[in-house]
Amino acid sequence: MFKLISAPIRSLARFPLVQFAVVIALILWLQAADDKSMFGQIFNGLDRLVESTVQTASAVFTVKSFTRSWLTFGFMIAYVYLALSLALWLVRLLIRAAVDVAGRRNFLYLRSAIARERGIGAYRAWMPLERIRPSDISQREWEEAFAWPPNNMPPYPPLGHRVLRGVLVYAAVILIALVLLQLFTPFPVLRWITGWPGR
Repeated sequence: MFKLISAPIRSLARFPLVQFAVVIALILWLQAADDKSMFGQIFNGLDRLVESTVQTASAVFTVKSFTRSWLTFGFMIAYVYLALSLALWLVRLLIRAAVDVAGRRNFLYLRSAIARERGIGAYRAWMPLERIRPSDISQREWEEAFAWPPNNMPPYPPLGHRVLRGVLVYAAVILIALVLLQLFTPFPVLRWITGWPGR
């Protein structure tokens, strides 16, 4: 029932422009706070972090006034967005853990409702896998091979492997984009960053 009521709010909160507006409003609210208050201290720490990041970037490539203002703006938004994302992720973990405890201990007789909701979610996630099951393979063999292996381990790599693979893929995409910008545009980005010779 709570998920049903909060669905419009959650769909609105996922919209990128709404997230951007919330981040900007939060930055302005922190900036307007008194320097001696807790929120003023948070903004001062954020300001120092952004300034040190811009100075680090200026050591890598030339930063002039226009670039400095954009870097300050971008890093400020990025740090606040990351902090909010981390806080929401932690809140989501706490809520999920509380729901797990409530379901396990049947707190307020919620076990059946929680199990029914999660069963519906599991069925919806399982249906695309079931649609491609060949008729000569039994459902149990199919599920053991691809959905829930017999050794009770999930059928995907560990979190560390997935994070490492994601970092390597993003690094490769960024490197390819930089090389393409260097070779096919008038912007010598690799020369700015590393001193690599180019046109």
